[in-house]
Amino acid sequence: MIEITPTLAIAWVAFPFFIGFTVYLLPQLDRYFALAVTLASLGFSTLVFLQESSHTFQLLDSFGVTLIVDTLGGFFILTSALVTLGVLLYCWHSDKTSFFYIQLILLHGSVNAAFLCADFISLYVALEVLSIASFLLVAYSRSPRSIWIGLRYLFISNTAMLFYLVGTALVCKANHSFLNFGLGNSPPEATALIFLGLLSKGGIFVSGLWLPQTHSQSESPVSAMLSGVVVKTAVLALVRCALLVPAVDPVVRLAGVGTALLGVGYAVFEKDCKRMLAFHTVSQLGFVLAAPAVAGFYALTHGLVKASLFLVAGSLPSKNFKELNKTPIALSLWCLGAIAAFSISGLPLLAGFGAKTLTTKELLPWQVIAMNIAAVGTAISFAKFIFLPKSAHIKAPEKFKTLLLPMVILLGGLFVSNAFYPKAYALDNIVKALGTISAGWLAYWLVIKRVSIKLPRGAERLEHLIGMMSLSAIALSFLMLYLMPQEGLAP
Repeated sequence: MIEITPTLAIAWVAFPFFIGFTVYLLPQLDRYFALAVTLASLGFSTLVFLQESSHTFQLLDSFGVTLIVDTLGGFFILTSALVTLGVLLYCWHSDKTSFFYIQLILLHGSVNAAFLCADFISLYVALEVLSIASFLLVAYSRSPRSIWIGLRYLFISNTAMLFYLVGTALVCKANHSFLNFGLGNSPPEATALIFLGLLSKGGIFVSGLWLPQTHSQSESPVSAMLSGVVVKTAVLALVRCALLVPAVDPVVRLAGVGTALLGVGYAVFEKDCKRMLAFHTVSQLGFVLAAPAVAGFYALTHGLVKASLFLVAGSLPSKNFKELNKTPIALSLWCLGAIAAFSISGLPLLAGFGAKTLTTKELLPWQVIAMNIAAVGTAISFAKFIFLPKSAHIKAPEKFKTLLLPMVILLGGLFVSNAFYPKAYALDNIVKALGTISAGWLAYWLVIKRVSIKLPRGAERLEHLIGMMSLSAIALSFLMLYLMPQEGLAP
């Protein structure tokens, strides 16, 4: 078996960037280069799981530049590889230019780097490169709307990372190192600023309300990347902080509960299918954060589901659920979307069931009621997909052929991933999952389908989002002062 060494880890991180710039010289091979990058990531994640051990590589000791390769990160790397592969195959026969594939490769590379970073300054660099690649993909169509949405994303992202960078400087001042565990010996304001940057970047709670408009207005393959992979870079950093510094674990769990309820509250009443999926990305990130020790498995299942549903949404005749409920869609298209919706709702036989069961078992008592409410809300939201009218006599849309192979990979991953937690298939877990889904479907038919509530969108305006960041910084500072002694967090 190939052993994971510092040289291999660095080569794997550098490979997408080398290939990305090579595409400029050989643009006719853009798709094949992108395929090589995703397969390399798939192979690397397989090595991580086969070795079942943690490797920490210190590259520049005096600056604290460090990489960490472990099973937790392996789940996120596997998610990135499968989602990028699915998106690449979806675009394979499209008219996308080499520029699109270059940005896709560079985005994938920066995501990989972020998943391996174990120090705050390297993570900052990876997240900034990721932001630029994401902006260029969001604005790829060059329409006035897409350019504005891309610039809006970039402005919010840069503002969030400015807070983060100040916090990073405070950590370095306190520890003479940028290493993550230095958070335990840093002043409360350092933790508050770093967390604010990561919460905003990851689309978590009120600081993340930029996410629905950005994801819903992007092209379907770009939305799949943003929702399935990109936001999880900040989430993994938060999870690592919670695992390294137990005193900040309650903050991460609280953010998880808050964002799970906030996202699902919007999603239940949302009538636009892409906005509903975007709000549910906010909600499902809450499930990832609510139980840091098992975050990787949930992140994998969510990434596969959300990428699948955004790709399916691109083939629907309308984005409005009211219009979709009036005209049946092709049965074959419905099946693809329904499998993903069943998984995220927690139906047995799909990996979403195992991920939800494992996450529930790791919740603290004060989280249980809120997360069960969020789980019922998830079933309500995705009932909108599951109960869409369908007909076997309707011809599948032209895009269905481009959907088939990517969906085999993404949805196939939902079946295969059951192997990560076979213990979920106990009778009481199955009964609880079916009860939660039934409660959600019943609420959908009796209440949600009969009412029309339009939630205000004022909180999504740019100036309000920046204001929320400032208020969140104050709230986090007071919370950190309460949780930590004056001299710093004791690990």
